[in-house]
Amino acid sequence: MADPRGFLKVTNRETAKRRPVEVRIMDWKEVYEKRDQGTLKQQASRCMDCGVPFCHQGCPLGNLIPEWNDLTWRGDGKGAIERLHATNNFPEFTGRLCPAPCESSCVLGINQPAVTIKEVEVSIIDQAFENDWVQPHAPERLTGKTVAVVGSGPAGLAAAQQLTRAGHTVAVYERDNKIGGLLRYGIPDFKMEKHHIDRRIAQMEAEGTRFRAGVNIGVDITWEDLRSRFDAVVVTTGATKPRDLAVSGRELSGVHFAMDYLVQANRAVAGEAVENQIIADGKNVVILGGGDTGADCLGTATRQGAISVTTLAIGQQPPTERTENQPWPTYPTLFEVASAHEEFGERKYLHSTVEFVGENGKLTGVKVADTEFVDGKRLPKAGTERIIPADLVFLALGFTGVEGDLIAEQSSTELDSRGNLARNNKWSTNAEGVFVAGDAGRGQSLIVWAIAEGRAAAAAVDEYLEGMTELPAPVKPTDKAFSVR
Repeated sequence: MADPRGFLKVTNRETAKRRPVEVRIMDWKEVYEKRDQGTLKQQASRCMDCGVPFCHQGCPLGNLIPEWNDLTWRGDGKGAIERLHATNNFPEFTGRLCPAPCESSCVLGINQPAVTIKEVEVSIIDQAFENDWVQPHAPERLTGKTVAVVGSGPAGLAAAQQLTRAGHTVAVYERDNKIGGLLRYGIPDFKMEKHHIDRRIAQMEAEGTRFRAGVNIGVDITWEDLRSRFDAVVVTTGATKPRDLAVSGRELSGVHFAMDYLVQANRAVAGEAVENQIIADGKNVVILGGGDTGADCLGTATRQGAISVTTLAIGQQPPTERTENQPWPTYPTLFEVASAHEEFGERKYLHSTVEFVGENGKLTGVKVADTEFVDGKRLPKAGTERIIPADLVFLALGFTGVEGDLIAEQSSTELDSRGNLARNNKWSTNAEGVFVAGDAGRGQSLIVWAIAEGRAAAAAVDEYLEGMTELPAPVKPTDKAFSVR
């Protein structure tokens, strides 16, 4: 526990300042300024002696939040990172990218603004790297067992690090030419600069994890061949099949999936050569989908020089405060203003896309209509159609499952009804020795769930190989997000 009266002394919630809009849109660096340690200590002191810390329930990793809040308040940064690393392999990722369900379930949030848990978390790990407290933890002994991890996103990296530290020889396969998966190519640098990934990879290599980038399992190596080479395989390829929109004009040039656009932009920012790059410079942009991916497209288009960006959502604008059907400590759906929304663009709700319009095969606009409920369905309202000018449209409508055709064909691994890899309560697929973690089994979800599942699946693999395990398993395959949604 931090200061037992801290939440009475410091009642305001203060987060890190964002760099001025006119400055940050001129580069691709992270939008937040360096966090002041004095302010962080004050905010950590607001963590109260709540008896039952519901933040543990809100966080799938079971982070020991009151403990490292207390250590931060006391100025013990080294102790804080030890407690943080006890449950979370990569707090520099979650501290920047997680929407913080822990804060939604903070007990202080009942009648005050919640503790700035996410801010404290990222400050702890940044201070640890600055002071060289993050060191490799090589295993004391090797088991002689080998594990292949397919996919190098947060679930794959977490599973690989846990299994390496347990003494297994682990190889991580990634089809892209650099390790990191969606962390590297799906997340813009203004949300997380890529040196955070690079220094973790360096730590993992020093521990013994082997990385094989540019290898597409199923194409370069068949799934059967991979399984024959290793004692176990962990599939962490994510749920990367995008949701499409079947309306007239979908084939027009200028209509793209959001992730295709973001991957190209991230490659270009990293200095990689990109052929036929989708560029928003001097164009009217429309984004379909009001989630994080849509906000990433908005921030990217702004920095590329779009002349207008309009984000369309079919549903109502969420409330700014909890509603009765989303009480504490559930994770509520609230209206949020991401850094990209501060910078540029317009957000419109209750808009249904009727069709894409164009000339000579090229997109010129999006025909939209207001929506209304008919027989329990939200449908376009007749007579409200209009056209929004658009040179580019990005479909940020989520994902429908794993790209599982090759693994299903080559290893007889079954898919579930949602298009994800089916698994039992031991994280295992129907194929002997093949396990699955992260979005590939859960479906599109949060980064904190991916890391939690990677850690839990690693424990299951260790038990499969050794007959027992001492690795932690923070979640089960059947666990659901702590939410009423």
